[in-house]
Amino acid sequence: MELRPYQQKAREAIQTEWRNGVKKTLLVLPTGCGKTIVFSKVIEDRVRLGERVLVLAHRGELLDQAADKLEKSTGLKCAREKAEQTSVGSWYRVVVGSVQTMMREKRLEQFDRNFFDTIIIDEAHHCLSDSYQRVLQYFDSANVLGVTATPDRGDMRNLGSYFESLAFEYTLPRAIKEGYLSPIKALTIPLQLDLSAVGQQAGDFKNSDLGTALDPYLESIAAEMWRVAQDRKIVVFLPLVRTSQKFTNILNNIGFRAAEVNGESQDRAMILDDFDKDRYNVLCNSMLLTEGWDCPSVDCVVVLRPTKVRSLYSQMVGRGTRLHPGKTELLLLDFLWHTERHELCHPAHLIAENEEIAKAMTKQIEQAGIPLDLEAVEKQATEDVVAQREEALAKQLAEMKKRKRQLVDPLQFEMSIQAEDLASYVPVFGWQMSPPSDSQLKALEKMGIYPDEIDNAGKASLLLERLEKRRQEGLTTPKQIRFLEQRGFNHVGTWSFESAKRLIDRIAANGWRIPNDINPKEYRPEV
Repeated sequence: MELRPYQQKAREAIQTEWRNGVKKTLLVLPTGCGKTIVFSKVIEDRVRLGERVLVLAHRGELLDQAADKLEKSTGLKCAREKAEQTSVGSWYRVVVGSVQTMMREKRLEQFDRNFFDTIIIDEAHHCLSDSYQRVLQYFDSANVLGVTATPDRGDMRNLGSYFESLAFEYTLPRAIKEGYLSPIKALTIPLQLDLSAVGQQAGDFKNSDLGTALDPYLESIAAEMWRVAQDRKIVVFLPLVRTSQKFTNILNNIGFRAAEVNGESQDRAMILDDFDKDRYNVLCNSMLLTEGWDCPSVDCVVVLRPTKVRSLYSQMVGRGTRLHPGKTELLLLDFLWHTERHELCHPAHLIAENEEIAKAMTKQIEQAGIPLDLEAVEKQATEDVVAQREEALAKQLAEMKKRKRQLVDPLQFEMSIQAEDLASYVPVFGWQMSPPSDSQLKALEKMGIYPDEIDNAGKASLLLERLEKRRQEGLTTPKQIRFLEQRGFNHVGTWSFESAKRLIDRIAANGWRIPNDINPKEYRPEV
């Protein structure tokens, strides 16, 4: 099987981390981008080196999916550690194991502590639980790869307490841009759903309270779905089985062909197959289908299980992001959730770089009344946020002039070079959170950056890498940026070093005054 370019890069990056002695590393791929294929190829590489590999997951469907993809893509067969099935005595070098089975002391003790050389954790955002940690601590000499869909910063910070690095990340916007996932259009349904009385449990809303809070709105939601999506193939996520069953009946009464699946459904496989074959056009579930199920023809997702956890939200939306013949986009229906808390996930959180941009995007989508392409909204929101920051920066620069600072403020530099990744950077791993070293601070100052504003080693490292890359690419230096932007020129960080040098030389030759034929606000250097 030939890997896509990003999949091959991911495979190589993981091996590089392990080769460099980083034992616990992460792979982040959006749902639908072939994470199982990537780690299957990583497993193949390790088996070629003579290693034994354990694949850990928390659900039977994920284990079966991993075993199936591994055999199809590499020819490798697996032994199983699940309930009464055991791998002991098997000559297969790959074992897929249920964490609920593997965590038991009697199971673990059947293996030497160094029996497995490599451990793969599917859906790695679960790995901080006691059950996973018991297995990982037992085989503590193994290299570990955690695989997860796009997490939010809170998830990454939590994962950073166990993993030492992020080997490779492929973002949802990039996957859409490069044609590997379906474009997403978001539509806010103008229904005010009151969640202010819903309690919290384990950092998210309580399912039991959510079901009760949703009940009064189900008929209105169904009517809105009929208005905007009656010709779509829809998956609906709800908080409770009884709410899911009730909503299915309401949908059927207004004309949809709806079915419901839950953990107790005896005919689950038949219903899923019928939905795949278009005998139903709506499938309701109470969070059963967030992992381990694919139906690429789904072109509408309705999230009636509001959440603050981005990884969970991404999993739900991911049921509709795969490509399919004739499918032009995924329609994602959002609602005007009224809550006293502001951390609720919206479509914007799938691609927004930070909360500031997510809020601007959500406001745009809510006000539009029509489906909007998420990428286009993100671009506009980013421009608006940048404009607001520039206004605030102008005030800050006015104050800086008084202090006659000879170095460039990091924020000015980030804004000038339009580096959103620097402006919204949040440290994740332990070393990134530590204070910047003396050598980092000296290097930043030498390159023209005011170092006192940098409060962690991760930001300092990223900034130094960017400065070196800019030097190699022949772009403006921080000192050039400071000199010209203090004189009213805009976005000097996007200019070449030579363009800035020529202009500064002209200003110097004019007695350090700007020549009369130059308007700093409108000036653009010749390319």
